[in-house]
Amino acid sequence: MLAVGVTAAMVATEFMEVSVSTISKAAMNKGMSQFVFTVYSNALAIFILLPSTLIYYRKRTRPTITVCVICRIWVLALLSCCVQMFLNVGIAYSSPTLAAAMVDLAPAFTFLLAIFSRMERLDFSSSSSYAKSMGTILSIAGALIITLCKGPPITSASSMNISPNQLLMSLPANWVNGGIFCAAGAFSLAILYIVQTWVIRHYPAELMVTLIACIFVTLLSAVVSVIVERDPNSWRLKPDMELMAIGFS
Repeated sequence: MLAVGVTAAMVATEFMEVSVSTISKAAMNKGMSQFVFTVYSNALAIFILLPSTLIYYRKRTRPTITVCVICRIWVLALLSCCVQMFLNVGIAYSSPTLAAAMVDLAPAFTFLLAIFSRMERLDFSSSSSYAKSMGTILSIAGALIITLCKGPPITSASSMNISPNQLLMSLPANWVNGGIFCAAGAFSLAILYIVQTWVIRHYPAELMVTLIACIFVTLLSAVVSVIVERDPNSWRLKPDMELMAIGFS
């Protein structure tokens, strides 16, 4: 039963991530800035995490926060900001489908980083290493295919006569750019997983780490948004899909 519950939780999490990407893409199509979206979504998360953290640690002893811990959380927040910025820009250029496919590269990138940093040993005589290697190769190959080959609409009657060369030649430049940004987000996410483990190991207070990192991400994304978004109207939210996207994220 435990395995079934874990699997159901993973499926539900993936469904929620795809739903957030789809709703945010719809909001971006209506004119919402992907950079401002990052700021507001993290700011809303602070207001949710702050009372939760205070209630959780009201009768519990939390570890002492030091300057070293703050610096490590800052690095974690910087990576988290990069992940969100890259993925949101990638979704704006392409589609939630491409973003979901690229995020699945994070385990492959994590495995490669673990090998390069000698945190994991590659041994093809081991079935575990062989399975991880094959999974990494298939993940990267699948991501390349979905990035470099955008097929025709399945409802179009003329799509059956399109050759593979025509598919590559008709590929929009924004689609490839979106794939690059999403891949950069997946790579940053792989590094974030490693840094997150490093931070939690030295400061085992997950809610506190999440709250502080969220504050830092809000500040960092606000600075980036002020630099990138010159139009003050981009900060004004419309009471439609934009508010729904921020609330759902």
